[in-house]
Amino acid sequence: MKIADAKVIVCCPGRNFVTLKLVTEDGVSGIGDATLNGREKAVVAYLEDYVIPCLLGRDARRIEDTWQYLYRGAYWRRGPVTMSAIAAVDTALWDIKAKRAGMPLYELLGGASRDAVMVYGHANGETIDETCEEVGRYLDLGYKAIRAQSGVPGLDTVYGVGAGKMHYEPAAGSVPEETRWSTAKYLNHVPKLFAALRERFGFDVHLLHDAHHRLTPIEAAALGKALEPYRLFWLEDPTPAENQAVFRQIRQHTTTPIATGEVFNTIWDCRTLIEEQLIDYIRTTVVRAGGITHLRRIADLASLYQVRTGCHGATDLSPVTMGAALHFDLWVPNFGIQEYMRHSDETDAVFPRAYRFENGYLHPGDAHGHGVDIDEALAAKYPYQKAYLPVARLEDGTMWNW
Repeated sequence: MKIADAKVIVCCPGRNFVTLKLVTEDGVSGIGDATLNGREKAVVAYLEDYVIPCLLGRDARRIEDTWQYLYRGAYWRRGPVTMSAIAAVDTALWDIKAKRAGMPLYELLGGASRDAVMVYGHANGETIDETCEEVGRYLDLGYKAIRAQSGVPGLDTVYGVGAGKMHYEPAAGSVPEETRWSTAKYLNHVPKLFAALRERFGFDVHLLHDAHHRLTPIEAAALGKALEPYRLFWLEDPTPAENQAVFRQIRQHTTTPIATGEVFNTIWDCRTLIEEQLIDYIRTTVVRAGGITHLRRIADLASLYQVRTGCHGATDLSPVTMGAALHFDLWVPNFGIQEYMRHSDETDAVFPRAYRFENGYLHPGDAHGHGVDIDEALAAKYPYQKAYLPVARLEDGTMWNW
């Protein structure tokens, strides 16, 4: 069963997506997500110029061999461009294999470990009161877990607080927007947000928060300690994780659960964090960590140390990744939670899907494969539009982590 055709489809139904479609000689097709937010065309070139010519004529059944071929054979390993391209190929091949087997992907992975997948949504507001109102709205929609972000007095733009409520998308503009940041103002404000949320909604709802790599290790430790009375489900990305050892300092000072890893590409990026139990949730995802094949290895390592999964699921990942992630989530034994940001109506139309939301949970559906397709004719009506993620500077003008 050889790969007979392969092509990259780029579209922008509200934001840019890169999709790889593979077709076998007997007409079975599979798709994978290759979107790299703000750097989409770098992956397009990698796929079209270097990967696709090597795929044509290969046996679509040999998923593991193809993964090793693309990873080991490239010599220049790892990195978001390489691993996003490999992920697209891997996801498409798993899609094909499950379709040929006549079963949903989670069955092919080993069957379901749970009935459905708990997800969390994003509530945000310019003020604490607005964020509280949004949390209440998500509870009315049936969510059991909600990430809460709030504007910070004295700062015009704060990560996680968007113009829209259900469809937050920060990428925009022909050049990156520059935002201002003050860690001191943020650290003073965030505990007030969660004090208000717990006072209003009690402790039955799971609350999460994303610091988005903005803090030093000791600042992150201080925030985690300040938030302990409010029992967060997790504090996400408290500090940049290139130096994994710095998480020891955070762990020494707080019992607030820590989640990180959405920017990780391989098992090596999170090895120390997992083996030393410096985090509680690993957030690598299908498209960024080389597909289902490699994500399974990361999850297996994490399971040895009682670290659970919490895959990234923002709108910069297409419904293809969400569908594949949900099949992974339904199977993986050490599942924690799945991020779920709803896509726009335009995106949902371009990517018809089998997965469904009900009462705080998602189920991937029982369609054969990963259950997500692409309407190529409709996708062609939404051409690529260059858009950058913002950058952040401190109030004195110093470049900071976005």
